[in-house]
Amino acid sequence: MKKYKIQQSPFVVPTTDGKLIEEHWGNSTGNSNISIAHMVAPPNWSEPHQTPEFDEFTLIISGKKQFEIDGEIVVLEKGQSILIEKGARVRYSNPFSEECEYVAICLPAFSMELVNREE
Repeated sequence: MKKYKIQQSPFVVPTTDGKLIEEHWGNSTGNSNISIAHMVAPPNWSEPHQTPEFDEFTLIISGKKQFEIDGEIVVLEKGQSILIEKGARVRYSNPFSEECEYVAICLPAFSMELVNREE
């Protein structure tokens, strides 16, 4: 029995806001302890504030992404990364004119039950 798995068909999460989410590992693959997703946020994209019950690491591959963390604005660019600890009130956005490609890792795995999005 092999001690590894190769992911060749990530789960594409259906969205209505133009954002691409490809979950390579996470709840969609039976891994509730971690999620690893490749994402592309289109220009002028944003989502509501949330207070997740998981830590989230983000690594920017290209473009820029804005984070509003407990009222503080942080902007990351290509090659930069951030850890946002669970319990922080955060809003993710791309208010810029170019798309932002990044990788997100959540511990434990992202789920709608744990994200606590505001309406």
